[in-house]
Amino acid sequence: MSKKRILIVVDSVVMRRALTAALAPNPGLEVAGSAPNGRVALMKIPLLHPDAVALDIELPQDDCLETLEAIRTAYPQLPVIMLSAATERAASVTLDALTMGAKDHLVKPDIATTMDDTLQVFSDELASKIAIHCSIVPYAKPTSGLPVFLPPGDPALCIAAGRPAMRADVVAIGASVGGPNALMNLIPRFSSDFPVPILIVQHMPAIFTKLLAARLAAKCQVHVAEGSLDQVVMPGHAWIAPGDLHMSVERKGDVVRIHTRQGLPVNSCRPAVDVLFRSVAEVYGAHALAVVMTGMGQDGFRGCQEINAAGGQVLVQDEASSVVWGMPGFVARGGIADRILSLKQLGPEIVSRVWSQRMEKA
Repeated sequence: MSKKRILIVVDSVVMRRALTAALAPNPGLEVAGSAPNGRVALMKIPLLHPDAVALDIELPQDDCLETLEAIRTAYPQLPVIMLSAATERAASVTLDALTMGAKDHLVKPDIATTMDDTLQVFSDELASKIAIHCSIVPYAKPTSGLPVFLPPGDPALCIAAGRPAMRADVVAIGASVGGPNALMNLIPRFSSDFPVPILIVQHMPAIFTKLLAARLAAKCQVHVAEGSLDQVVMPGHAWIAPGDLHMSVERKGDVVRIHTRQGLPVNSCRPAVDVLFRSVAEVYGAHALAVVMTGMGQDGFRGCQEINAAGGQVLVQDEASSVVWGMPGFVARGGIADRILSLKQLGPEIVSRVWSQRMEKA
Protein backbone atom coordinates (compact mmCIF):
# COMPACT_ATOMS: atom_id res chain seq x y z
CA MET A 1 0.00 0.00 0.00
CA SER A 2 1.49 3.35 -1.03
CA LYS A 3 1.98 6.05 1.57
CA LYS A 4 -0.44 8.96 1.75
CA ARG A 5 1.25 12.31 1.28
CA ILE A 6 0.50 15.27 3.52
CA LEU A 7 1.25 18.96 3.07
CA ILE A 8 1.71 20.81 6.39
CA VAL A 9 0.74 24.50 6.29
CA VAL A 10 1.87 26.06 9.58
CA ASP A 11 3.45 29.45 10.18
CA SER A 12 5.83 28.31 12.93
CA VAL A 13 9.01 26.73 11.56
CA VAL A 14 9.49 24.99 14.91
CA MET A 15 6.03 23.40 14.69
CA ARG A 16 6.56 22.42 11.05
CA ARG A 17 9.79 20.64 11.91
CA ALA A 18 8.33 19.04 15.02
CA LEU A 19 5.30 17.73 13.13
CA THR A 20 7.43 16.44 10.28
CA ALA A 21 9.67 14.56 12.71
CA ALA A 22 6.74 13.17 14.71
CA LEU A 23 4.90 11.94 11.60
CA ALA A 24 8.00 10.42 9.99
CA PRO A 25 7.78 7.01 11.74
CA ASN A 26 4.19 6.44 10.59
CA PRO A 27 4.37 3.70 7.92
CA GLY A 28 1.26 4.88 6.08
CA LEU A 29 2.15 8.55 5.80
CA GLU A 30 4.77 10.74 4.20
CA VAL A 31 5.22 14.47 4.73
CA ALA A 32 5.35 15.64 1.13
CA GLY A 33 6.32 19.16 2.13
CA SER A 34 5.45 22.16 4.24
CA ALA A 35 4.52 25.81 3.75
CA PRO A 36 4.58 28.85 6.05
CA ASN A 37 1.44 30.42 4.58
CA GLY A 38 -1.47 29.85 2.24
CA ARG A 39 0.13 31.49 -0.79
CA VAL A 40 3.09 29.12 -0.72
CA ALA A 41 0.79 26.17 -0.02
CA LEU A 42 -1.30 26.91 -3.12
CA MET A 43 1.88 27.01 -5.18
CA LYS A 44 3.08 23.66 -3.78
CA ILE A 45 -0.10 21.63 -4.14
CA PRO A 46 0.16 21.11 -7.92
CA LEU A 47 3.86 20.31 -7.54
CA LEU A 48 3.67 17.90 -4.59
CA HIS A 49 0.26 16.29 -5.25
CA PRO A 50 -0.56 15.75 -1.55
CA ASP A 51 -3.35 13.42 -0.48
CA ALA A 52 -4.30 15.71 2.43
CA VAL A 53 -3.52 19.18 3.76
CA ALA A 54 -3.07 20.13 7.43
CA LEU A 55 -3.95 23.84 7.50
CA ASP A 56 -3.13 26.09 10.46
CA ILE A 57 -5.88 28.46 11.64
CA GLU A 58 -3.34 31.13 12.59
CA LEU A 59 -1.60 31.88 9.31
CA PRO A 60 0.23 35.17 8.84
CA GLN A 61 -0.62 37.74 6.18
CA ASP A 62 -3.36 35.71 4.50
CA ASP A 63 -6.64 34.47 5.90
CA CYS A 64 -6.72 30.71 6.37
CA LEU A 65 -10.36 30.71 5.26
CA GLU A 66 -9.34 32.29 1.97
CA THR A 67 -6.72 29.57 1.56
CA LEU A 68 -9.29 26.90 2.39
CA GLU A 69 -11.74 28.37 -0.12
CA ALA A 70 -9.05 28.36 -2.82
CA ILE A 71 -8.18 24.73 -2.09
CA ARG A 72 -11.83 23.67 -2.09
CA THR A 73 -12.38 25.44 -5.42
CA ALA A 74 -9.30 24.11 -7.21
CA TYR A 75 -9.10 20.69 -5.51
CA PRO A 76 -12.58 19.83 -4.19
CA GLN A 77 -11.64 16.23 -3.36
CA LEU A 78 -8.51 17.12 -1.38
CA PRO A 79 -9.18 16.64 2.37
CA VAL A 80 -8.24 19.61 4.54
CA ILE A 81 -7.77 19.20 8.30
CA MET A 82 -7.69 22.41 10.32
CA LEU A 83 -5.06 22.82 13.03
CA SER A 84 -6.64 25.03 15.66
CA ALA A 85 -5.67 26.64 18.95
CA ALA A 86 -7.51 26.49 22.27
CA THR A 87 -8.88 30.02 21.97
CA GLU A 88 -12.37 31.36 21.30
CA ARG A 89 -11.27 33.11 18.11
CA ALA A 90 -9.61 29.96 16.76
CA ALA A 91 -12.67 27.90 17.65
CA SER A 92 -14.91 30.35 15.80
CA VAL A 93 -12.70 30.26 12.69
CA THR A 94 -12.58 26.47 12.88
CA LEU A 95 -16.38 26.22 12.88
CA ASP A 96 -16.42 28.52 9.85
CA ALA A 97 -13.86 26.27 8.16
CA LEU A 98 -15.93 23.15 8.83
CA THR A 99 -18.95 24.89 7.33
CA MET A 100 -16.87 25.73 4.25
CA GLY A 101 -15.85 22.13 3.67
CA ALA A 102 -12.86 21.34 5.86
CA LYS A 103 -13.06 17.66 6.70
CA ASP A 104 -11.90 17.78 10.31
CA HIS A 105 -10.00 19.71 12.96
CA LEU A 106 -7.47 19.14 15.71
CA VAL A 107 -6.32 21.44 18.50
CA LYS A 108 -2.55 21.81 18.23
CA PRO A 109 -0.36 21.86 21.35
CA ASP A 110 1.58 24.91 22.49
CA ILE A 111 4.99 24.13 21.03
CA ALA A 112 6.72 26.29 23.67
CA THR A 113 5.47 24.13 26.55
CA THR A 114 4.76 20.81 24.80
CA MET A 115 6.55 17.67 25.94
CA ASP A 116 7.69 15.15 23.34
CA ASP A 117 5.02 12.62 24.30
CA THR A 118 2.26 15.25 23.98
CA LEU A 119 3.45 16.17 20.50
CA GLN A 120 3.54 12.49 19.57
CA VAL A 121 -0.05 12.02 20.75
CA PHE A 122 -1.08 15.03 18.66
CA SER A 123 0.79 13.66 15.64
CA ASP A 124 -0.79 10.24 16.08
CA GLU A 125 -4.25 11.83 16.18
CA LEU A 126 -3.47 13.83 13.06
CA ALA A 127 -2.20 10.70 11.32
CA SER A 128 -5.40 8.87 12.28
CA LYS A 129 -7.60 11.64 10.89
CA ILE A 130 -5.61 11.79 7.66
CA ALA A 131 -5.87 8.03 7.30
CA ILE A 132 -9.63 8.06 7.79
CA HIS A 133 -10.24 10.86 5.30
CA CYS A 134 -7.89 9.27 2.78
CA SER A 135 -9.71 5.95 3.22
CA ILE A 136 -6.66 3.90 4.09
CA VAL A 137 -7.76 2.50 7.45
CA PRO A 138 -9.30 -1.01 7.31
CA TYR A 139 -12.30 -1.85 9.41
CA ALA A 140 -11.25 -2.38 13.02
CA LYS A 141 -11.20 -5.90 14.38
CA PRO A 142 -13.91 -6.23 17.02
CA THR A 143 -12.94 -6.48 20.65
CA SER A 144 -14.55 -8.96 23.01
CA GLY A 145 -18.30 -8.57 23.23
CA LEU A 146 -18.66 -6.47 20.07
CA PRO A 147 -20.20 -7.70 16.80
CA VAL A 148 -18.10 -8.34 13.74
CA PHE A 149 -17.51 -5.13 11.80
CA LEU A 150 -18.53 -6.32 8.37
CA PRO A 151 -17.38 -4.81 5.05
CA PRO A 152 -19.79 -2.39 3.39
CA GLY A 153 -22.95 -4.08 2.27
CA ASP A 154 -26.61 -3.41 1.65
CA PRO A 155 -27.75 -1.15 4.50
CA ALA A 156 -31.24 -2.64 4.25
CA LEU A 157 -29.82 -5.89 5.65
CA CYS A 158 -28.77 -4.07 8.83
CA ILE A 159 -32.22 -2.89 9.94
CA ALA A 160 -33.37 -4.17 13.32
CA ALA A 161 -36.35 -6.48 13.50
CA GLY A 162 -39.60 -4.57 13.15
CA ARG A 163 -41.48 -3.66 16.34
CA PRO A 164 -44.09 -1.09 17.31
CA ALA A 165 -42.58 2.29 18.15
CA MET A 166 -43.23 3.59 21.64
CA ARG A 167 -43.87 7.25 22.39
CA ALA A 168 -40.55 9.13 22.38
CA ASP A 169 -40.05 11.34 25.47
CA VAL A 170 -36.48 12.38 24.67
CA VAL A 171 -34.20 12.66 21.64
CA ALA A 172 -30.56 11.80 22.35
CA ILE A 173 -28.07 12.58 19.58
CA GLY A 174 -24.43 11.52 19.17
CA ALA A 175 -22.04 12.91 16.55
CA SER A 176 -18.35 13.38 15.89
CA VAL A 177 -16.52 14.15 12.63
CA GLY A 178 -18.85 16.13 10.39
CA GLY A 179 -21.26 16.61 13.27
CA PRO A 180 -21.32 20.42 13.53
CA ASN A 181 -22.58 20.81 9.96
CA ALA A 182 -24.99 17.89 10.37
CA LEU A 183 -26.42 19.43 13.56
CA MET A 184 -26.75 22.79 11.81
CA ASN A 185 -28.89 21.05 9.22
CA LEU A 186 -30.91 18.98 11.71
CA ILE A 187 -31.76 21.00 14.82
CA PRO A 188 -33.28 24.01 12.98
CA ARG A 189 -35.94 21.61 11.64
CA PHE A 190 -37.51 21.41 15.10
CA SER A 191 -40.21 23.95 16.00
CA SER A 192 -40.33 25.96 19.21
CA ASP A 193 -43.13 23.73 20.51
CA PHE A 194 -41.03 20.56 20.09
CA PRO A 195 -42.62 18.37 22.77
CA VAL A 196 -39.53 16.64 24.22
CA PRO A 197 -36.01 17.59 25.33
CA ILE A 198 -33.01 17.09 23.03
CA LEU A 199 -29.66 15.95 24.44
CA ILE A 200 -26.55 16.11 22.26
CA VAL A 201 -22.99 14.82 22.50
CA GLN A 202 -20.66 16.26 19.86
CA HIS A 203 -16.99 15.32 20.15
CA MET A 204 -15.32 18.74 20.50
CA PRO A 205 -13.17 20.64 23.02
CA ALA A 206 -14.80 22.91 25.61
CA ILE A 207 -14.52 26.25 23.83
CA PHE A 208 -15.83 24.68 20.63
CA THR A 209 -18.99 23.22 22.19
CA LYS A 210 -19.83 26.57 23.77
CA LEU A 211 -19.56 28.34 20.40
CA LEU A 212 -21.44 25.55 18.62
CA ALA A 213 -24.29 25.90 21.11
CA ALA A 214 -24.36 29.66 20.54
CA ARG A 215 -24.43 29.27 16.76
CA LEU A 216 -27.21 26.72 16.94
CA ALA A 217 -29.16 28.94 19.34
CA ALA A 218 -29.01 31.78 16.83
CA LYS A 219 -30.34 29.56 14.06
CA CYS A 220 -32.89 27.36 15.83
CA GLN A 221 -36.43 27.78 17.13
CA VAL A 222 -35.75 25.47 20.07
CA HIS A 223 -33.63 26.86 22.88
CA VAL A 224 -30.02 25.59 22.62
CA ALA A 225 -27.33 25.79 25.31
CA GLU A 226 -24.48 23.84 26.84
CA GLY A 227 -25.61 21.37 29.46
CA SER A 228 -24.96 22.37 33.05
CA LEU A 229 -25.02 20.51 36.35
CA ASP A 230 -28.54 20.04 37.80
CA GLN A 231 -30.23 21.72 34.82
CA VAL A 232 -33.83 20.47 34.59
CA VAL A 233 -34.51 19.07 31.11
CA MET A 234 -37.57 20.55 29.43
CA PRO A 235 -39.44 20.18 26.13
CA GLY A 236 -38.40 22.54 23.36
CA HIS A 237 -34.84 22.77 24.69
CA ALA A 238 -31.61 21.23 23.41
CA TRP A 239 -28.46 20.80 25.49
CA ILE A 240 -24.97 20.08 24.16
CA ALA A 241 -22.52 18.24 26.39
CA PRO A 242 -19.72 20.63 27.40
CA GLY A 243 -16.33 19.75 25.95
CA ASP A 244 -14.15 17.68 28.31
CA LEU A 245 -17.15 16.75 30.48
CA HIS A 246 -19.39 13.70 30.29
CA MET A 247 -23.11 14.52 30.28
CA SER A 248 -25.83 12.19 31.54
CA VAL A 249 -29.36 12.47 32.94
CA GLU A 250 -30.76 11.45 36.31
CA ARG A 251 -34.37 11.20 37.47
CA LYS A 252 -35.49 12.27 40.91
CA GLY A 253 -39.22 11.79 41.25
CA ASP A 254 -40.88 13.37 38.23
CA VAL A 255 -37.93 15.64 37.47
CA VAL A 256 -35.06 14.74 35.13
CA ARG A 257 -31.84 16.73 35.55
CA ILE A 258 -28.56 16.93 33.67
CA HIS A 259 -25.45 15.64 35.38
CA THR A 260 -21.98 16.65 34.20
CA ARG A 261 -18.69 15.24 35.42
CA GLN A 262 -15.08 14.90 34.39
CA GLY A 263 -14.57 11.17 34.73
CA LEU A 264 -12.28 9.01 32.65
CA PRO A 265 -12.61 9.08 28.85
CA VAL A 266 -14.95 6.44 27.40
CA ASN A 267 -14.04 5.14 23.95
CA SER A 268 -11.16 7.64 24.20
CA CYS A 269 -13.80 10.41 24.29
CA ARG A 270 -14.93 12.98 26.82
CA PRO A 271 -17.77 13.75 26.44
CA ALA A 272 -18.80 10.29 25.27
CA VAL A 273 -22.02 9.36 23.51
CA ASP A 274 -22.18 6.04 25.36
CA VAL A 275 -22.29 7.82 28.73
CA LEU A 276 -25.30 9.90 27.65
CA PHE A 277 -27.10 7.05 25.86
CA ARG A 278 -26.74 4.64 28.79
CA SER A 279 -28.25 7.16 31.18
CA VAL A 280 -31.06 7.87 28.71
CA ALA A 281 -31.81 4.14 28.50
CA GLU A 282 -31.98 3.96 32.30
CA VAL A 283 -34.13 7.07 32.76
CA TYR A 284 -36.45 6.89 29.73
CA GLY A 285 -36.39 3.17 28.83
CA ALA A 286 -38.72 2.34 25.94
CA HIS A 287 -39.52 6.04 25.48
CA ALA A 288 -35.99 6.94 24.36
CA LEU A 289 -35.13 7.88 20.77
CA ALA A 290 -31.42 7.73 19.96
CA VAL A 291 -29.90 9.26 16.82
CA VAL A 292 -26.35 8.43 15.75
CA MET A 293 -24.88 10.79 13.19
CA THR A 294 -21.68 11.09 11.20
CA GLY A 295 -18.53 10.33 13.17
CA MET A 296 -15.36 8.30 13.52
CA GLY A 297 -15.08 5.25 15.78
CA GLN A 298 -17.76 3.33 17.63
CA ASP A 299 -18.81 5.65 20.45
CA GLY A 300 -22.55 5.29 20.96
CA PHE A 301 -22.78 1.62 20.03
CA ARG A 302 -22.96 0.24 23.57
CA GLY A 303 -25.46 2.94 24.53
CA CYS A 304 -27.60 2.07 21.54
CA GLN A 305 -27.52 -1.56 22.60
CA GLU A 306 -28.94 -0.57 25.98
CA ILE A 307 -31.59 1.71 24.47
CA ASN A 308 -32.58 -1.07 22.07
CA ALA A 309 -32.74 -3.61 24.90
CA ALA A 310 -34.98 -1.25 26.88
CA GLY A 311 -37.40 -1.07 23.94
CA GLY A 312 -36.31 2.36 22.73
CA GLN A 313 -35.76 3.43 19.12
CA VAL A 314 -32.49 3.97 17.25
CA LEU A 315 -32.01 5.97 14.04
CA VAL A 316 -28.68 6.32 12.22
CA GLN A 317 -27.44 8.59 9.46
CA ASP A 318 -26.67 6.81 6.20
CA GLU A 319 -23.22 6.42 4.69
CA ALA A 320 -23.82 8.66 1.67
CA SER A 321 -24.61 11.76 3.74
CA SER A 322 -22.02 11.10 6.47
CA VAL A 323 -18.52 12.57 6.40
CA VAL A 324 -17.34 9.39 8.15
CA TRP A 325 -19.61 6.36 8.50
CA GLY A 326 -17.92 5.02 11.60
CA MET A 327 -20.28 5.58 14.53
CA PRO A 328 -23.54 5.19 12.59
CA GLY A 329 -22.11 2.34 10.51
CA PHE A 330 -21.11 0.40 13.61
CA VAL A 331 -24.64 0.68 15.03
CA ALA A 332 -26.22 -0.24 11.69
CA ARG A 333 -24.07 -3.31 11.21
CA GLY A 334 -24.81 -4.33 14.77
CA GLY A 335 -28.43 -4.81 13.70
CA ILE A 336 -29.89 -2.37 16.24
CA ALA A 337 -30.90 0.52 13.97
CA ASP A 338 -34.64 0.89 13.42
CA ARG A 339 -33.97 2.98 10.31
CA ILE A 340 -30.97 4.20 8.31
CA LEU A 341 -31.70 7.62 6.84
CA SER A 342 -30.04 10.43 4.96
CA LEU A 343 -29.38 13.69 6.78
CA LYS A 344 -32.35 15.27 4.98
CA GLN A 345 -34.62 12.42 6.06
CA LEU A 346 -33.57 12.38 9.72
CA GLY A 347 -35.34 15.60 10.71
CA PRO A 348 -38.81 14.67 9.38
CA GLU A 349 -38.44 11.15 10.80
CA ILE A 350 -37.60 12.43 14.26
CA VAL A 351 -40.48 14.92 14.17
CA SER A 352 -42.86 12.19 13.02
CA ARG A 353 -41.83 9.76 15.77
CA VAL A 354 -41.96 12.43 18.48
CA TRP A 355 -45.38 13.82 17.50
CA SER A 356 -47.28 10.80 16.13
CA GLN A 357 -48.72 9.27 19.31
CA ARG A 358 -49.16 12.67 20.91
CA MET A 359 -51.25 13.86 17.96
CA GLU A 360 -53.33 10.68 18.11
CA LYS A 361 -54.21 11.37 21.75
CA ALA A 362 -54.99 15.04 21.13
